[in-house]
Amino acid sequence: MPTQYVPNSFDPLSTEQIANTICETFERQPLVSMTHEIPRFDGSGLYALYYRGTSVDLYAPLGHLQIPVYAGQALSSNSATGETVREKYPLHSRLRKHRISIIEGGLPIAEFRFRALFLPDVHADLGENGLRVGYQPIWNSKLKGFGGNEQGATTRKSKKSKWDTVHGGRRRTHGGVVHDVESLIATAKTHIAQQVSAYDSLAWPHPAADVLLDLSTP
Repeated sequence: MPTQYVPNSFDPLSTEQIANTICETFERQPLVSMTHEIPRFDGSGLYALYYRGTSVDLYAPLGHLQIPVYAGQALSSNSATGETVREKYPLHSRLRKHRISIIEGGLPIAEFRFRALFLPDVHADLGENGLRVGYQPIWNSKLKGFGGNEQGATTRKSKKSKWDTVHGGRRRTHGGVVHDVESLIATAKTHIAQQVSAYDSLAWPHPAADVLLDLSTP
């Protein structure tokens, strides 16, 4: 019996392939230290935060891998109305706010990095979805609430977010109902272990090594 053979199929313009290309290109960008204030820059696009340290036991297993703790996008226009966002520096502003949140949450800012890439809104959306589906970053999934804003009376009456429960310190008000911190940490540890075990199963290749950019260097 002759061996059956069917050629592979490849659509370079499929949504999945474009997302994979964006994620691969994104991960070739340098990791930037968050120790110092981030110099202001204009533009919108895709970004992610990474842990590169040893002092926080919960995140230490991620310290040498391209697994972000958080992935997001900063758009140039409102997705609902199409109007240009009021923020003049959307990507920089988002990263600056996240830096403050990490510090207020009692985490060592010197052990965190960010990666960013200017992209049109539609491609930033594809890239963020690719990173979130591929990695399921811990602050996007099991410890939600990191990227949220305190906006109004309804928000202030809601329960403390899972992220703020584990990393208390941000100046935010909330209702009396809180999550169980020990349960959240146990869930997070299990999730991170699963992330590490699935690390080599992504559809795009990982870069050979990190390129670190320290903003304190002249």
